Amino acid sequence: MPEPSRRPLHWEILGRVPYAEALALQLDARAALKSGEGPERLLLLEHPHVYTLGRNASGADVLAGPEWLAARGVEVVECDRGGQVTYHGPGQLVGYPVVNLSPDRRDIRRYVRDLQEVLIRTLAGYGIAARPGEGQENIGVWVGEEKIASIGVHLSRWITTHGFALNVATDLSYFAGIIPCGLHQVRMTSIERLTGRAPSLEDVAATVARHFGEIFGRELVAAVPQLQDA
Repeated sequence: MPEPSRRPLHWEILGRVPYAEALALQLDARAALKSGEGPERLLLLEHPHVYTLGRNASGADVLAGPEWLAARGVEVVECDRGGQVTYHGPGQLVGYPVVNLSPDRRDIRRYVRDLQEVLIRTLAGYGIAARPGEGQENIGVWVGEEKIASIGVHLSRWITTHGFALNVATDLSYFAGIIPCGLHQVRMTSIERLTGRAPSLEDVAATVARHFGEIFGRELVAAVPQLQDA
């Protein structure tokens, strides 16, 4: 029997994008997908320095004061993803899948497990043996007792927004300004710290996209870059 056709997933690497702009891109993509006017998308990018507070976060999770934040150029924003507070910044690959989990994947726990598996397979390609976190409080991806990736998602009529953040060559000192994901004693790590090498975000993004397509059964469609007028 012929294999069933796979849904197309349009993926793109967007470079460094301010948080508010990336959120607007997600919401536009979600609206287009809901209305049937747009495809599923996987947005891969990095952010300028920002702390994001999820639905379960409180102001007390940000340890840094206004002067510390201002001196380091760190923005603080609230958002509607699950989880508590985390850091995004240069050298960290952020992935925002905007996909419809209906009709066959309507299980948020499975969705999170699948995101974890995408990242675990990606890290294996760089010689890193990673594992999913155990328990609700440890959602994400870990290497030994150190956390290398965070996951926080939002679903609206089974269409996803927000996603994951993988530390590639991240300046880990910025995590000192918060209680990451509500874990007081957590140690963060990165691909660069573990291997002594810093692969390009573009290479890591392409690997993530490939594994995402495999695990979610999607046909990858690379976005065509917009040509600038001369």
